[in-house]
Amino acid sequence: MLAFAGRVVARLAVLLAFVAMSLGSVQAQPADGIRLERSEAWTPHHLAAAKTVPQSDGTVTIDGNGTLACTGGWQFVYTGVISGQTYRLRTRVAHRDVANPRDTLLALAYWGRWGAKESEPQKVPYSYFVPRAVSRDGTDFETIITAPAGATALTIRYVFRWSEQGSSNWSTPQIEPAVLPERAPVKICVVSNSRMAGSPVKIQSLAAGLGLPDEVEQKVNLWASLILEACQRQPQLIVIPETVIGGRDPLEGAITVPGPAMRPFEKIARDHHVYLVLGVYERHGDAVYNSAVLIDPLGKVAGVYRKVHLATSEGWSGISPGDDFPVFDSEIGGIGSMICMDSMLSEPARLLALNGADFICLPIMGDLRGDRLTPGPPIFNEERWKAIMRTRALDNQVCLIVARNAGQGSCIINRRGDIVAWNEGDRNIIEATITPDTIRYWDGGDVRETTFLLRRPRLYHAYTDDAALGPLTQKAGRTEPVTADSPLPGSR
Repeated sequence: MLAFAGRVVARLAVLLAFVAMSLGSVQAQPADGIRLERSEAWTPHHLAAAKTVPQSDGTVTIDGNGTLACTGGWQFVYTGVISGQTYRLRTRVAHRDVANPRDTLLALAYWGRWGAKESEPQKVPYSYFVPRAVSRDGTDFETIITAPAGATALTIRYVFRWSEQGSSNWSTPQIEPAVLPERAPVKICVVSNSRMAGSPVKIQSLAAGLGLPDEVEQKVNLWASLILEACQRQPQLIVIPETVIGGRDPLEGAITVPGPAMRPFEKIARDHHVYLVLGVYERHGDAVYNSAVLIDPLGKVAGVYRKVHLATSEGWSGISPGDDFPVFDSEIGGIGSMICMDSMLSEPARLLALNGADFICLPIMGDLRGDRLTPGPPIFNEERWKAIMRTRALDNQVCLIVARNAGQGSCIINRRGDIVAWNEGDRNIIEATITPDTIRYWDGGDVRETTFLLRRPRLYHAYTDDAALGPLTQKAGRTEPVTADSPLPGSR
């Protein structure tokens, strides 16, 4: 009896929370022509079925069934879908005592009719609703999707899983016409000063009178001239290699940003309405950084990324490391950068993607893994180089733009992991046009949605644990994990 009373109280608490969340919200009116065909509980197996109770106000309560195998919920099947129409789908859920809301609660939309016991993919397009926590016990789900060719029906499925206890109360789906902002194709150029390029660079005196040291003035003239040549192809984004703007000695030849060395590039960006990503040695106060500078089509410095992971010798050269992975909004999408050694680690590209990057620009001299893995003179290994760069793009669902100082290995890679432009080292400029299309797996799932919504961040503690050194732990004489209280060797 007490257990029953406890469940009743828990359910009432969820319902009250839902009512409080719903006050003032838009009622769930389907878009014109959309009709509810049926509303029903679903589960992949009767032993896994969650407890479901439809409420008189149209909401539905979904509770755990006392087992960790709990998987199921409620679904709504709609007809009257218009092929090619874009819809906004929304729902709100109040929850209590679930194991972890991000893991336990899902909402998905499938184009077509799904049966109450169907769990295997029908190989038709489907999409996740994107969750947004609105309170400790409340989550909004929303997605904007376009009905594919031939679609006449839509199934919206609420999922409760992986929690033996807990309660959730869901609103009925809100379906309304919507418009997706159009994203135009983006033309990109990567500029290098390749030794084997067929024609010499026509260098213009674009930095004259700016008071720059001779070496810096020469660099600015060279790279501004190369960029102007690329501008004839009318790109929206141009990327050049690592630390090519500034003096050979970073401590003596670093430039200020903004500053005189940036003015020719600011004018080019303004005149040609193009974004520029420039590899520079940057002086900021008394620090010097290996930086990537973003200049926007208004001729303004829109942002600066400072290399976070310095090469071994670079780390004791007097150059300081950066400490974040900024992404800058633009009319072509989110633009972020890595520099050279950053590509050795998986974290920079993933953090840039999580911060909203659509494009990751990579000015780079070389990746140690993309060369010989034995002592001796460097030998460029094209196969490994391509594998590294394609993985970074595909894993993080970004367009990766690689600008290598030597020219050879510069490339543009789309979200599919396809190399759509490649420099053998015989050209100064390569180009590609990137189309911001939706990519789906064979079973119909959106690749970006799956990539980021399958993440379980609460399990990734080792990523930010300074003591987590992987195989290097034993090199420090450790045979067990290091903690903040662990004594230094020989201190006992």
